[in-house]
Formats: sequence, C-alpha cells, structure tokens
Amino acid sequence: MKITNVLLLAALATEAAAWGFGKTTYNKWHQTELERWLADHDIPYPTPADRKDLEKIVQDNWQTRVVDYYKSWDAPQLQSYLSETGKELDAKRKEDKNWLVQQVKAGWHETEKSAGEAFEHMKDWVFDSWTESQLKSFLDRHGIPNPNPRTRDALLATARDNYQTVADKLGETAAYPGNWLYESWSESDLKKWLDERGYPAPQPTTRDKLIAAVRRNSRLAAIKAQKNKNAAAKTISDTVFDTWSESSLKEFLDKNNVKVPQGSTKNELLALARRNKAYLTGDTVYNSAASAASYATSVAGDKAASAAAQATDAASHYGQIAFDKAIEAWSDTRLKAYLDSRGVPVPQASKRDELLAKVRLHKHKAATGYGAWTFDTWTKENLIKWLESQGHKVSKEAAESRDQLYKSAASYYQEASASAASAASHAYASITSALAQATEAAKDASFDTWSNSDLKSYLDTYGIKTYQGTTRNELIAMARRNAHYFRYGSDDMGVWGQVKNAAGYVQNTISSLLGYGTKVAQKAGDRAYESAQVAADAAKEKATQAKHRVQEEL
Repeated sequence: MKITNVLLLAALATEAAAWGFGKTTYNKWHQTELERWLADHDIPYPTPADRKDLEKIVQDNWQTRVVDYYKSWDAPQLQSYLSETGKELDAKRKEDKNWLVQQVKAGWHETEKSAGEAFEHMKDWVFDSWTESQLKSFLDRHGIPNPNPRTRDALLATARDNYQTVADKLGETAAYPGNWLYESWSESDLKKWLDERGYPAPQPTTRDKLIAAVRRNSRLAAIKAQKNKNAAAKTISDTVFDTWSESSLKEFLDKNNVKVPQGSTKNELLALARRNKAYLTGDTVYNSAASAASYATSVAGDKAASAAAQATDAASHYGQIAFDKAIEAWSDTRLKAYLDSRGVPVPQASKRDELLAKVRLHKHKAATGYGAWTFDTWTKENLIKWLESQGHKVSKEAAESRDQLYKSAASYYQEASASAASAASHAYASITSALAQATEAAKDASFDTWSNSDLKSYLDTYGIKTYQGTTRNELIAMARRNAHYFRYGSDDMGVWGQVKNAAGYVQNTISSLLGYGTKVAQKAGDRAYESAQVAADAAKEKATQAKHRVQEEL
C-alpha cells in the first residue's frame, strides 16, 4: 500500500512538473497574457481556445523561447552575443552555427528556475534597458511625481514602485504587460531600441509588431544592461590625478573653469582637482550621472543636490546617445567606410536608414585591418614619410597640401594592395607590414599641428559642416571626437582607452558640468575631453622616453 502511495505521489508530482506548477509563472497569467506571449513569439494557437490548451502550448515552447532561446538565433546574432561577452571567435569556425551554439551554451546565463523567477517579478527588470528620458516620460504620462534628486536610479525605483499601480489604474494586466507599458514611446523609439541592440525590426512593420519585438527581447536586453551597469559602476578615484604633471593639472583646472590661485603648489593643485571632480561625471554609454548627484549631495548639501538633479538628464542624454548623434551627421560615404573598416558587408543599394542601423549594430566594434581610412588622421609628415618609404616621390607642391597627400597615400595603397593581392606575392604582406609600423607611429595624431583648413577638410569627409566663427579648439575637438568614434565605435572612443591605461581613469568620461543646460554640458565634456587627451599624451610620452632610456642602457 505504501509503495502504491509513493508511486501515485510520484505520478502526480511528474504531472505537476509537466504543467510547470512551482517552476514557471505562466500558470498564473491571465488568458490574454498567454495569448499575448504566444503572439509575440509567432506561435499559432486555436481561437477560441480554453486556458488549459493555451498553457499547454506555452509550456511546449517555454524552454526554447525563454530558457534556451539562443538556439533559434542565426550565426550573426550568435557571433554578436559572443563578442559582447568577450569571447574570441575562431576565424575558421565562426560561420559554423553548431559550434557557435555550443560556445554560447557554455556560458549561458538563463536556467528554467531563473527564467521562472524573472517572469514572476517582471517589474524588477523590464525598465532596465530604458533610457532616463523614457523613464521620465513614463512617470509623467501616468501623473507620477519625479523623484528628487532625479537620478536614473531614483527614476528606475519610482517606475518599479508604481508599475502595478499604473496597471491597476488602467485596468490592465502586469504579469506579461500589454502595449500600455510603451504608450509613451514613439515608433522611432521602438525602432531605435531594436536597432541599437541588433534585433531586426519586423517587416512589414506596425506599432503593435514593434512593441511585440521589444517586449520579446526585453529580458536579454535587461540582462545586458545590468552587466553593463556593473562594468561601469566604478567612479573616478582621487588617485587618478596623482600621475598627472603640474602643467596638466593646471590645464585641466583652467579648461574646466576652476580658478587656480597664483603660486599654487602641486599638492594644492591636486586638492583642487580632487575637490572639483565632484562637479564632473558621466560614463561614455551607461552611467547616468547618479554618482555625481550622490557625491555632490555629500559635499555641498541641498544646493549641490538640486544642481545635480538639473544636470542629470543632460549628462545622461549626452553620454548615452553621443555616438548615435554623431553618426547621424555623417555622410553615407563615411558610414560605409565605418562598416568597411570592420569587415561588415554593405549592399550596393543600401539606404541611409539601413546604413545607420548597421553602424548602430556594430558600434561596439573597433576598426580592424587597413584601408584608405587608415590615413585619415595622419599628419603631413606621417603621409610624406609613408609615401617615400614606398618609393613614391612627393613633389614640393603636393607636400604643401595634406588633402593631396592623403589622396596619394590612399590611392597608392589601394592600387598596390590590389596588385599585390592579385599577384599572390609576398608584396601584399610587405605593404601591410610597413603600413602597420607606420600606423603605430601615426595613430595617436592629436590634430594639434593641423592647419584650420586641413581640419575643416577632414570634418568635411564626415559631412560635418563648419561655420564662420568656429574656433580652432572647437575644430580640433570635433576632429578628435569623430576620429575616435570612427576608429573605436562607442565603447572605447580612443582617447578614453588611452586615459584608462595611461592616466588611471576607470571607464569614465567627463560629459557634463552640473547645473548647466545640455549645450553647456556638451562644451564641458569637450573641455574635459581635451584635458584627458593632454594627460594621456603626456603619460604616453613619458612612457616612450623611459622605454628609450632602457633600450639605450641595454
């Protein structure tokens, strides 16, 4: 009898497990939510259907659509995910989908238990991939007062706290929310969200289909957002300034409008820099200036907290969409060159929107290999030296024009590499080897030695127009910023890659001056950007000198 009871209990437990009781959350969903989930995942279901039938269909697809959904990805999606997680791809096997699936599986984050828990508490993560502006719009639309100070973390917490209340007020379900959650989003917001994360927008598209695509991919986007936030959580340390020279400290303070008393010692300069770093904050992509608000509050009390709240939007907005804003001004030719420099195929008849979407998709990739774009930031001296090293005589007239030198170098490289490659000789390797050495010497061009005319011509290659009255410093700043976006995409930005190594910055760029509007915040970011370049260049120069001394002693 006891054995019979045990077998009966085991059978009941098995059946309960099969239906997901205690393991999944969809058993508690409203029938409309079950239908919504199936529609989002393009899974057919009978209409009308009773609840039991719908649950069974969800159950049959839950593992492949929620837990192991990477198995349905194509090769580019798998490659992109692996690249984002820092995995190196085997050049010979990166097109093998089975191999890619196994690589993703080895480090996959989701389990049946974690997925069930996540969908049990959707409000805890559904907002994680939203921008600060989108969070604010959600609160405003539903009449919820904004928190003070208005940091991203505070907005996020307020949205989560009011999630269920808003749903109840609207008479909507919240376990697997409907379109009500995205009422404050425009269709362009929805498309941009998908583009930035590499998720294809449905074609032909409608607002309902766009929302379904965003909702379907929100879980993975939230996981990525959390990882990115953790990676960017470190803030500027007081020790960051210790490696800087006295002149670099003075320049940093001067360019950020910090008054330096006459005759200040280095220790006094350090104290000023450390004290005033409270007014400078922001991360290239993910930090929303919450740390600035917190620090400013502790240092200067309510007044600083108010200033921090006013500037949070500007700092976050500038930091998070700087790359996207920059590329919107680029010409189609420059967008194609960006993709070409990363080995991304560009169809001949690509429309501008398609080019922008592709660039956003690959904005975390740095440029690789060589091409005409390699010579973009080289000085006249670098270009002349390269051409002459290849046996190309430079006339006196050509030497006066950087534009002409660039065209000659690019043209010569394209012709020589095509000829060498087609001849299958060692010449191509020789060209690229020589170019690698020359690039190493020329890649850190600061634009300081360029004429205003050359700077304007360079910006013109991006489709960026300059106007009368643009100062030299502004021209240099624009050239540096776009050059680094082109070379490094949105993640590194070149200068900050140098700064992180040379000057001790940890995943931070200076994007906003607290208490000012967006335009002033951008200018403050530019000034700090220049200061960081100076610091990085100085540190690099010292390292190079030290290396040479060691070599001489040996």
